Amino acid sequence: MTYIETTSEEEATGTTAQLFADDIADKGYISNYTRLFTHRPAVYEAWAQLSGSIRTAMGLRRYELVTVAAARTLKSSYCSLAHGRTLRDRFFETDQLVQVLEDRHSSELPSEEVAIMDFAEKVTVDATSITAEDIDKLRQHGLGEADILEVALAAAARSFFSKVLDAMGVDPDPAYAEMEPELKSLLTVGRSIATGE
Repeated sequence: MTYIETTSEEEATGTTAQLFADDIADKGYISNYTRLFTHRPAVYEAWAQLSGSIRTAMGLRRYELVTVAAARTLKSSYCSLAHGRTLRDRFFETDQLVQVLEDRHSSELPSEEVAIMDFAEKVTVDATSITAEDIDKLRQHGLGEADILEVALAAAARSFFSKVLDAMGVDPDPAYAEMEPELKSLLTVGRSIATGE
């Protein structure tokens, strides 16, 4: 589950106990990433505030598309599966999302959303390669200055969270094994889904 030991439910107190309770209320189980942050719950709360503020400003669909693009580029199965599931549940039929993941440029995804996913990948791979022309391309798709910054914020923030999980050996929760096989395959880009809780 993780390379370092984490707090058990029996040992959890205070903020950690509340994080566990929130997970159970929301998902029905405690996420592996929540268990990791039992050592630093204040960092997790700060992350939740940061990512929440970015997501709220840019809207859920755009946030999720940018996040999946960044997470897949980072080879983060956990984040790809989590945010891919949100896209499937909230915005796409499974076959539509599969098309986007296989080749967004030939899918029916609006060109603006293709552009923001392309930009998110470039931020994730090498932010120093971003040029004024890249920014102009986003403007041509109707993004304003704050919109462009939000895409960069979402992609860069994903790098933090995904890299921490993978560095600590955190496998995606077993619940993701229930996802449709083709979609699961496209989103499992790094670590394998955990086999047991």
